[in-house]
Amino acid sequence: MPRFLRLTLLALLALGGLLRLLDLTDPPLDFHPTRQLRNSIIARGIYYDLLPNADASTRALAESIARVPARYEPPVTETLAAVTYLAAGGESVAIPRLYGTIFWLLAGLCLFDLARRLTDSPVAALLSLAYFLVLPFAVQASRSFQPDPLMTASAFIGVYFLYRWSESIADSQPPRVSWKFAVIAALLFGFAAFVKIFIGYIAGAAAVALVLFTLKGKFWRSPQVWTMALIMVLPAFLFYFTGDRGNSTEYITNWSLDMLKLITRGDFYTKWLAFLGSLFGQTFIFLSLAGTLLAAPRGRALLIGLWAGYLLYGLSVPFQMYTHSYYHIQLTPIVALGLSPLAEAVTRRAVGEKRIWQAALTVLAAAVIGFQAYVARSVLLAEDFRHEPAYWQKVGEAIPAEAKVIALTQDYGYRVMYYGWRRVDLWPQSSGLMEIRGNVINVEKTFAERALGKDYFLVTTFSQLDKQPDLKKILDGYPIAAQGDGFVLYDLRP
Repeated sequence: MPRFLRLTLLALLALGGLLRLLDLTDPPLDFHPTRQLRNSIIARGIYYDLLPNADASTRALAESIARVPARYEPPVTETLAAVTYLAAGGESVAIPRLYGTIFWLLAGLCLFDLARRLTDSPVAALLSLAYFLVLPFAVQASRSFQPDPLMTASAFIGVYFLYRWSESIADSQPPRVSWKFAVIAALLFGFAAFVKIFIGYIAGAAAVALVLFTLKGKFWRSPQVWTMALIMVLPAFLFYFTGDRGNSTEYITNWSLDMLKLITRGDFYTKWLAFLGSLFGQTFIFLSLAGTLLAAPRGRALLIGLWAGYLLYGLSVPFQMYTHSYYHIQLTPIVALGLSPLAEAVTRRAVGEKRIWQAALTVLAAAVIGFQAYVARSVLLAEDFRHEPAYWQKVGEAIPAEAKVIALTQDYGYRVMYYGWRRVDLWPQSSGLMEIRGNVINVEKTFAERALGKDYFLVTTFSQLDKQPDLKKILDGYPIAAQGDGFVLYDLRP
C-alpha cells in the first residue's frame, strides 16, 4: 500500500481515538446512563471486593448495592474495569472509556483489511473505516461502559478471521493455515456471545453464510466446521442455559417473548427504520444494502449473512429496536463494510478522470469525514454532567445510613445508589412500556406491599409523580423528613 494511504490509515485511527477521548472524565450520563451506571455499580462492587485494605462497612455497602442490578450477562467488562481500578489506585470513568476505544480501534483495523480484501481497493477500505470511526452515534456508543462495544469488536474481529478462513480454503492453503483461522474466528465468536448472547444471531448467520459459500454441501464432512460450531456455542451455552444464569431467563421472557406481538404491527417496521435513520443515516443504510448486492461473491455471501443475522436479532427484541440506540451498535461495522463495494466503484471510476476532479473528490470525502467528526465532537461536548455526582451525594446524605428506602427516581435508582451510596428499592414508573405490556398500577395495593417495612419514600422525578396522582395523594399524608433542590424524602415510619 502506498505511503500516503498508510499515513491516511494512521490519521483516521488517530482521529477515531481522539474523538473518543474527548470529555474523558465526564460522568457516564451522556449515553444511556441507566446501562452505564449499572456497569459502574457492579464494577465498584468487584473493586471493593478485591481491594485488600478496603473499609469493611464500605465494602459491605458496595457489595450490597452491586447485588441490586439484574445480571443479564457475565460481568466481563466490569471485572476488567475493576482490576484496572486496582492498578490505577481507584475508580475512574476514564478506564472503561479507554478500553472501549481500544476495542473499537482494533475492530477498525480488521474492518479496513477485510474491506480491502473484499474490494481489492485500499481507498474504498479507508472510506469504509472512516464511516466506522467518525459516525457520531458510534463515537458515543463505542466508548460507553457496557458490554456492547467489547461484544461488537470481538464479533467483528471474528468475522475478519472467518473471511480469512474462507480465503484459505479457496486458495488451497495448507490445513494448518485454515485451522488457525477457524479456531481464532470461533474463539472470538464464542467470547462475543459469552459477553452478550444477542450477538449470536449475527455471528451465527455470518458463519453459516460463509461456510455454505465456501464448502457448499460438503460442510457436514468438515471437522473444522464442527470444531468452530462447538467453540462458538459452548461458552454462551454454559453461562446462559446451565448453572447460575443470573437474570438471563427473566430477560428473555420479559423483553423477547412478551414483546413478540410488536412484530405483527406495521408501524413497528417504520419506527425501526426511522430510528436507524437517526443513528446511521437512512441514505447510508440503503447504500450499504446496495453495496451488499454489488459485492464480489464471497463478500456478498458474508454481507447477506450479516444483514440476515441483524434482521433476526431485531425481530427477537422488537421493543428495543426503536427505543434503545445501543442495541444497534453491532450494525455499525455491517453498514461500514457494505459501503465498501460502492466506494470501490466510485474510486475506480475516478481513476479515469483528470487530476483536478480526483482532487475535488478527495476534498469532498475529507469534508464529509471532517463534518461528521465535528458533529461527533459537538455531541460529546454539548452537555457537562460534572455537577451530578455532588447533587446525588447530597441526596444520599439526606437519607439515614441504615434506612430502608423506596424511591420514585431516575435510572432505576442507580444515580442515588452509585453517587449517593444509598441502596433503594424502586417504585414503578408510568411509561409506554407498561402500556405495551398491559400493566396497570393499583396504587393503593402496590403501596401497601412495597412500602411495608420501609422507613422513607424518596422522590426525585416529579414529572413521574404528577403522572401518578393517586400516589401523590398518599404521600401527601406523610410528613417530610428532608427536602432539597429536586428531591423530597417522605417519612413512612409510624
